[in-house]
Amino acid sequence: MITAQVTITTSEGRRTQTYRLVTTVLNPNVPALEIVALYHQRWEIETGFAELKSTSLGGRVLRSRTPTGVAQEIYALLITHQVLRIAISDATLARPDVDPDRGSFTVARNAARDQLIAAAGVIADTVIDLVGTIGRHVLDQLLPTRRTRTNPRVVKRAISKYVASSAKNRRRGPSHPATINIEIRPILTAPLPA
Repeated sequence: MITAQVTITTSEGRRTQTYRLVTTVLNPNVPALEIVALYHQRWEIETGFAELKSTSLGGRVLRSRTPTGVAQEIYALLITHQVLRIAISDATLARPDVDPDRGSFTVARNAARDQLIAAAGVIADTVIDLVGTIGRHVLDQLLPTRRTRTNPRVVKRAISKYVASSAKNRRRGPSHPATINIEIRPILTAPLPA
């Protein structure tokens, strides 16, 4: 268990809170600060879900009409997503200055699609280098470095095609650029305040 005091500073002010993080990483060579800093990356899974739903499916629904067909389609989407993410990771591994988050899933998908359409590697005199081709496209078109931002926790309004009638109905606050400072604290024996 790691106890950390996290201070977030934005143009709206400063907020400090103490957190406890339970981890299964038991290797003493991994610094607690690194584990706490990586916890901030947990929302990247939401980006993965968006890639699957919006980019891979293009807003369409699954086409299969049977449970077996739906399962097959979902597996195909997940395998394709994983293959493209591995290609992006492999491309950025060679560049330690580049965060894998900067690799565009859309660029990787389009590069793979173009290779399939061109039947690269199918014709005998072509060279099969799908991952290299995807990687070159990804590295040539890196996304900008993500800014550290924070959104206040609020109750989100259900998705609706209608615009909220007034600003007071907006339940999501504005997002602000932020700086995060993490200080590892000794484990407290008393419970944290609610």
